[in-house]
Amino acid sequence: MTSDADRSPGANRRPERHLVTGEQRFAIGETDFLLDGEPFRVLAGALHYFRVHPGQWADRIRKARLMGLNTIETYVAWNAHEPVRGEWDATGWNDLGAFLDLVAAEGMHAIVRPGPYICAEWHNGGLPVWLTGLEGVGLRRSEPLYLTEVTAYLQRVYDIVAPRQIDRGGPVVLVQIENEYGAYGDDTAYLEHLVRVTRDAAITVPLTTIDQPTDQMLRDGSVAGVHLTGSFGSRAEERLATLRHHQPTGPLMCAEFWDGWFDWWGNAHHTTPAAATAAELDTLLAAGASVNFYMFHGGTNFGLTNGANDKGRYLPIVTSYDYDAPLDERGDPTDKYFAFREVIAKYAPVPEEVPAVSGPAPVFEVALTAVAVPAEADVPVETAEPRHETPPTFEEIAHLSALVSYEAELPGGQGGVLRFGEVRDHAWVSVDGVAVGALSRTRHEDALVVPGGRRVRVLVEEQGRVNYDARLGEPKGLIGPVSLGGAPVTGWTATPIDVAALGAAVADAAGSPAGVAGSTVAPFLLRGSFSLESIADLFLDTAGWGKGYALVNGFLLGRYWSSGPQRTLYVPAAALHAGENSVVVIELDRVTDAVARFVAEPELGPREE
Repeated sequence: MTSDADRSPGANRRPERHLVTGEQRFAIGETDFLLDGEPFRVLAGALHYFRVHPGQWADRIRKARLMGLNTIETYVAWNAHEPVRGEWDATGWNDLGAFLDLVAAEGMHAIVRPGPYICAEWHNGGLPVWLTGLEGVGLRRSEPLYLTEVTAYLQRVYDIVAPRQIDRGGPVVLVQIENEYGAYGDDTAYLEHLVRVTRDAAITVPLTTIDQPTDQMLRDGSVAGVHLTGSFGSRAEERLATLRHHQPTGPLMCAEFWDGWFDWWGNAHHTTPAAATAAELDTLLAAGASVNFYMFHGGTNFGLTNGANDKGRYLPIVTSYDYDAPLDERGDPTDKYFAFREVIAKYAPVPEEVPAVSGPAPVFEVALTAVAVPAEADVPVETAEPRHETPPTFEEIAHLSALVSYEAELPGGQGGVLRFGEVRDHAWVSVDGVAVGALSRTRHEDALVVPGGRRVRVLVEEQGRVNYDARLGEPKGLIGPVSLGGAPVTGWTATPIDVAALGAAVADAAGSPAGVAGSTVAPFLLRGSFSLESIADLFLDTAGWGKGYALVNGFLLGRYWSSGPQRTLYVPAAALHAGENSVVVIELDRVTDAVARFVAEPELGPREE
């Protein structure tokens, strides 16, 4: 066991920038990680390639090195790579190989965490909807159908990772097995299967597991021959002691040092004090532990990728994944960045260069024009069965986007209480083209009074799939039977709406002379254009809007909601053009101000520490 004296500031001496060149060996020693036989402390930061525009990967990696880090860690999101079964994509945003190559080019190492389950406040915990929807599939356990699909997935990931391991001249030094499995199950045979698949795929670097350091979680989440690490953000001495109790030898590592937290709609923007978090980091490093900051740079849940939590109340995650991390959503260093950098400098050399902080973003307004998408507009949808006894789920019509429009005839044309088994997750109800109300799963609403009429329409939004525990893979849409005044409502049609395709259609559609007030039911469609002399990051203010989505140049920025806390959407410079640019708004609730305002700074809501 290395003594505290051996861990004094500066004792772990190494070059300021360790260049990843040639074949090296990374191993687990009696007390330390070993790089070519010499003690090596992992100073890592989480950076998810799928949450950052590829044009900004290199910038974020470089800023990690300038904070004093020597390693980049990333999850792999299975559902980003294979949203449709058998259609694997490792290009563009999904180019894990290119991302790891950029890590190597910056002279840094890499940790890869392929799951298959990642949690990460990410849609469905990273598991594809087609997987969790397979009849009879047993998630995260030794069930044959699940193991078959997981094996194929991991083999594809390892085809990318294996040639980029450190013993082949690449950056990868560690690969993780599953993710905080002790909080979910105790199927050791399942973990052993993942280890075999990993080793059979020529992964030769050390393997790790990660769990919150409780006796039960470490016991249930561990597997023979795989190094244990912990996930926590406080009480470092106590947590490291528990970890050491379960693993008498080998390096101590907090593989998720929670330096911030995530936000959900309807709450505050969560932050943690820089000084207190830096003090915990100091405790970790003084104990000789390695660390991985979760997150170093959170990025953004662009598109429809946010997850949700449900521990009795459904709480969808916001679009921003700023996480109050050392590098903020825009990629600027924060007070926490400099506080951590100062602590790291006590234990390892830190580069002299300091990243600059951006100035205010461009401020301007864009008038929005209401548009009506022509019926013949090319909006790809998969038409389901003409009529269904009960409303089909999103899964039953194989719909991957966020909106489905359900319609049915009202029995007898009578009004009354319209009741649903469950609404997942938000619904706008209209009768004969007149809006009559909305229902929210978060508020546990499943019924409303409707007037008499001929036809009811229910526009349902999937707000984000639960990323944790037993609700993984739950169906979306209108669940169960529907009744009006106790009488069944049958004969439902279901029209899927692809949000991204609708946005493209809006950008190309003719203007509607009817204006914003021309329609009384969602979606309300608006667009505008603006010119830039040079590109820069922007912040789109959603004040005056209700609930919906915004796109710039066809790029789906994500969701907005007046429920807060988040009010601005981050627009990465890499998604903009010098010259003409377009903005499209798909509003589901209300529009009180048909203007797109770009503001100087992000507004993520009132802070809660």
